[in-house]
Amino acid sequence: MTRPPAKVRFASRPGDPDSWIKAADAPPTGKGAGEAFTARLTIDITPELRGRIKVAAFRRGITVAAMMRELLDGEFPPTEGDQP
Repeated sequence: MTRPPAKVRFASRPGDPDSWIKAADAPPTGKGAGEAFTARLTIDITPELRGRIKVAAFRRGITVAAMMRELLDGEFPPTEGDQP
């Protein structure tokens, strides 16, 4: 007996989600490989705090991601001996 053909789906999941996410984060500029790679950071916050963060970013005219990068970079500056 033969099997029916596999159903074609509207969208398929990527085979390797990590590479798919990293590829989407790559900036279009000609920066070096060390500057181009970013990593995701997941934190648990309340919906109310999330809303306040989004409003603050909107008022500043930047994305939430850019605002959080600035905040974290200021809070945790590079120290001597860290690799760039």
